Amino acid sequence: MFFQIKHIMDLIAIDWAIIISFFSISLFIGVWVSKRAGSSSNEFFLSGRNMPWWLLGVSMVATTFSTDTPNLVTDIVRNNGVSGNWVWWAFLITGLLTVFVYAKLWRKSNVKTDIEFYEFRYGGKPAGFLRKFRALYLGVLFNVITMSSVTLAAIKIGGIMLGLEPWETVVSAGLVTVAFSTLGGFRGVLYTDLLLFVVAMAGSIGAAYYLVNLPEVGGMNALLNHENVSDKLSILPDFSNGEALITLLIIPLAVQWWSSWYPGAEPGGGGYIAQRMLASKDENHAIGATFFFNIMHYALRPWPWILVALASLVVFPDLASIKEAFPNIADDKLGHDLAYSAMLVKLPPGLIGLVLASLIAAYMSTISTQLNWGSSYIVYDFYQNQINPEASEKRLVAVGRLCTIGLMILSAALALLLQSALQIFDILLTFGAGTGLIFILRWFWWRINAWSEISAMFASGILSILLKTTSFGPMLFNDETGLLPSWSEYPFVVLVTSAIWITVTYMTPAEETSVLRSFYQKIQPGGPGWKKVVNQAAAEKVNIVEDSSQGWSVPSGITAMLLGCGMIYGAMFATGYWIYGQYTRATIITIIAVIFAVFLLRTWKKVRVKVL
Repeated sequence: MFFQIKHIMDLIAIDWAIIISFFSISLFIGVWVSKRAGSSSNEFFLSGRNMPWWLLGVSMVATTFSTDTPNLVTDIVRNNGVSGNWVWWAFLITGLLTVFVYAKLWRKSNVKTDIEFYEFRYGGKPAGFLRKFRALYLGVLFNVITMSSVTLAAIKIGGIMLGLEPWETVVSAGLVTVAFSTLGGFRGVLYTDLLLFVVAMAGSIGAAYYLVNLPEVGGMNALLNHENVSDKLSILPDFSNGEALITLLIIPLAVQWWSSWYPGAEPGGGGYIAQRMLASKDENHAIGATFFFNIMHYALRPWPWILVALASLVVFPDLASIKEAFPNIADDKLGHDLAYSAMLVKLPPGLIGLVLASLIAAYMSTISTQLNWGSSYIVYDFYQNQINPEASEKRLVAVGRLCTIGLMILSAALALLLQSALQIFDILLTFGAGTGLIFILRWFWWRINAWSEISAMFASGILSILLKTTSFGPMLFNDETGLLPSWSEYPFVVLVTSAIWITVTYMTPAEETSVLRSFYQKIQPGGPGWKKVVNQAAAEKVNIVEDSSQGWSVPSGITAMLLGCGMIYGAMFATGYWIYGQYTRATIITIIAVIFAVFLLRTWKKVRVKVL
């Protein structure tokens, strides 16, 4: 009890002023835009499709900075070192493929949700089933799991920093967020995200600077040379350690980025990233927004969290030391991800208020986005599509608001049962293994049909459940007793899932000619994958090609993606080496990143869309 009282009293007047001001401004924005948000479902879920790139890009960054993100990074660094982050850094490749290839395609489609795409690209009952099922599968199941991860992090922060019981954190944080989300809709989410982004970045950078300079850490030089830290610093895994190299670098870069569906990093774009692209003014604003997001998300933002994670290895070298310092934390919530919150209690009055506000900002930004995005699936792709096609705009908004409240309740309940952020990350990653290639190819290969996606979705899900919940997984994948090494589990799921959906594709009929031609005529994807459809249409004197003189833009998009990867990975490495004090290496990599940027600017002109 003394511990709990102590840390509540550490919040002085300025701390409370910062936190209360932040809550007040956020709620004011929600109330301010509530009338406009409630005017139509298009306003409530897409803010009228007239948002600029910079606001959408900031919103993407703010949304992906959730309370569980620094916890996840801390968990990774403490277990696998800085190089362990390649498990999500590899998603930059698919992120930039979305920027330079898929962003303009999504905006051109003019669908209200990325799930609506299914009945736009496919036809018949399989397409209808896929749309309804994915609406519930992603909008409810996956969305609730993702939100529960964010809420779990909030529970740990509340328990460590304020001595709150899990239910107290869930109720207090959830009520404010669901009230704001229900009132303001997507426009309120975007406007508030701008505030949340500034507060969250200021808090994370300020916390990193102060905590690295704690007396027990001793500053940057002492931190980098500490025995608990020195072997965790490498940005690349140890090339002499074959297993680490395969699991931390080769599999993410060779397989994971294109094969796995993961919220916020979907191959071909999707989810709340697609929602923001669909809300943009035009295709070029969609491209600009996603590019800005990828720069911030991968090159700059992780480093404050990484520094705090490294400092935590000095202050709390193991789980026992965390448990000793915070005996009020339940054993089922004890994990390495807790170290981030444990470090934050060492912040001084004033700064701790800013950091708490930044964590609240991160929580509200992510949850409000997930609530609005998930509700859009349920409203458009299930309720309107299946239950009430004639529903009025007022009714759709009302259903959206009710769904917002329901999703919050479900995610809060699940969060109380979970233990760590990395646990959830692994589940989601494996659950979507093998499906990503479909999301990449379905735009550019006419032969993919609804059964391709249905078979991949069920194959991946069933395999993941078997491997994670039965003795089949340990029996098959174990370094000592299994038939295969443990690192091969993910590639195995990808291989089996891919084999199943490719087989099903050729065993089932292609989509109707009218569906394929309609899709091509609106999107103009181009490329050899649609040659058969285009040639058949031409033979029947049906013109589905708008301007054959423009050529196929995908090769230029892939070139831009590779140059963008060089630029952003270069910036990420350079930032790390500047922080580490390795100035020669940092200077060389900075120059290389600038060279990539120059070539990227030249290529960018070829992927821009001429907007009339």
